[in-house]
Amino acid sequence: MADNSQKKSGFGLSDRQSAEATRAVDRAALGIGIVWLLLSAGYFLFFSQDGLDGVRFLLILMVVFMPVAMIWVAAMAMRAARIMEAESARLQAAVDALRKAYVTQSKASSPNEQLPAVSIAKKLDEIAAAQRKTETALATFTTVRHQNPAPLASDPSDPNGGDQPALALGTPAEAIGQPLSTAQLIRALNFPETADDSEGFAALRRALKDRPTAQLVQASQDVLTLLSQDGIYMDDLRPDLARPELWRRFAQGERGRVIAALGGVRDRSSLALTNARMKKDPIFRDATHHFLRLYDKALAQFEKTASDEELADYTMTRTSRAFMLLGRVAGTFD
Repeated sequence: MADNSQKKSGFGLSDRQSAEATRAVDRAALGIGIVWLLLSAGYFLFFSQDGLDGVRFLLILMVVFMPVAMIWVAAMAMRAARIMEAESARLQAAVDALRKAYVTQSKASSPNEQLPAVSIAKKLDEIAAAQRKTETALATFTTVRHQNPAPLASDPSDPNGGDQPALALGTPAEAIGQPLSTAQLIRALNFPETADDSEGFAALRRALKDRPTAQLVQASQDVLTLLSQDGIYMDDLRPDLARPELWRRFAQGERGRVIAALGGVRDRSSLALTNARMKKDPIFRDATHHFLRLYDKALAQFEKTASDEELADYTMTRTSRAFMLLGRVAGTFD
């Protein structure tokens, strides 16, 4: 069976051809070397009438054996080249066979028997699809939230009757005057994880009642939507973490090389795509600079009262990852 497989793939034939070619090179080198030795030795023995002093003897040895050595060096080089070529062909054929077997097995297996890599890829696709649904829901939310909802019927069990109406999206009227907590701010800047993330949407609704935060959230949503058009999602980025004190120095106005570590996004494809769009798309460029200004201002305000742990959570939100990516492209950390 193995022999048949090798014949079908051309593997055994290639090996035999390579071995035959190598032996042919060795035989040619041996034959040329022997012919040269016989000719040169015969000439110096029978036709040369000069004496054999030390220098002349050394020259004779060089003339006789140096070309033979060079012939064998060339033969060894050709042999090594053929061996490397054969190994490369064998490796390529093995990779192709593995790829074909992988595809065949993934198609033929049942959902419960798929390879781990297939399951992981499917899970990543589901996460990306969920994130796109979330961004669509956010875009819908920002347009629908300004519409006047139909009046809600008063609850007979409510002692206040209809005197305390509920606002759009279920936000009670008394929540308007409540200050935005740090946890709610961080949760809102990270955006809901899925369309069913009730806590994330609640924090987002609460943040949109605070004007400065609402401006940052809207600007962040704009750039995230634009980046998603190029297939760039914040969940795919794994930026290098910077110390909270470095973020504090940036928030307090320090610039230059000392804060360069804040641009921790290293994904080359995301950086290249973003840089190209910054150069050719004026709408994307304006949205980016607007977002960077609002984030800088919000971070400076947040840093004054936040602990190191809260600052670390703040800088790992999706909004902060977008800031790292866009800030590095725009030269904010240079």
